[in-house]
Amino acid sequence: MKLLKEMCAIHAPSGSEAPMTDFVLKYIDKNKKQWKHKPKIFAGDGFQDCIVLVFGKPRTAVFAHMDSIGFTVRYGNELVKIGGPRTVDGFELTGNDAKGKIDCKLVVDKENNITYKFKRELERGTQLTFKPDWRETKEYVQCCYMDNRLGVWNALKLAETLKDGIIVFSCWEEHGGGSVSYLQKFIYDKYKVKQALISDITWVTPGVPHGKGVVVSLRDSLVPRRSYLDKIIAIAKKSKEPFQMEVEGSGGSDAKELQMSENPWDWCFVGAPEDHVHTPDEKVFKSDIDSMVKLYKVLMEKL
Repeated sequence: MKLLKEMCAIHAPSGSEAPMTDFVLKYIDKNKKQWKHKPKIFAGDGFQDCIVLVFGKPRTAVFAHMDSIGFTVRYGNELVKIGGPRTVDGFELTGNDAKGKIDCKLVVDKENNITYKFKRELERGTQLTFKPDWRETKEYVQCCYMDNRLGVWNALKLAETLKDGIIVFSCWEEHGGGSVSYLQKFIYDKYKVKQALISDITWVTPGVPHGKGVVVSLRDSLVPRRSYLDKIIAIAKKSKEPFQMEVEGSGGSDAKELQMSENPWDWCFVGAPEDHVHTPDEKVFKSDIDSMVKLYKVLMEKL
């Protein structure tokens, strides 16, 4: 879990993914010699802060968003949400502005207005994120930004053995998206790949508990094509890896830009469930992480 712990502490809310991009590119450069197969790496000009890895003759693309939720400093100590963070009075926030390091506290009043408490006024436009507090036991890991540093971690583990496939590290997912619309076009035009897995983190609910395996989502606010889901479920059942099936009426992911695109993409969200969503205390069981990694390897071989 050392890599995951390190990534959870990186300040990279939507719009400020560059530190996470730099970290992932350096990790790839350092570790790709040990991977079974070497990918083509697409990044930089034309990709903004996104990264695309192409292995062999790809049939399926895995999408993992690198950004997190957070807050933007407005004026008069006001904060504006980035994405959908939970706002609880006293949450610790961190960041930097032109005057230096910031460790401050979230203030929520009776009208649910959100501000910050700090010894000085912060530079407007400064982005703040939850202060990382890593907790680990034999059973689980807990910290801010498991969503979606764990999805990125899963994709990097997949890269160690992947023979044929594409891994996409995307941006802006938590705050409306935007990057997948041009990434999917690049992938479809160049490689004719049109099926995807979304390496992201879902919710613990009464029907989806901790410790019962990775979640295959049958729907959220969008409905994927059932024949594609049936393929994934059949492969998952045959693999004997523990997994759960989820049905939700809200929420979304990078998949929304695939489904709304001009190209005929199939997609399925496959990810571990977490508790305390969009707080500093996101909690995931290690057994569910293990089944996520194993099922992705099987799916990328069989799809």
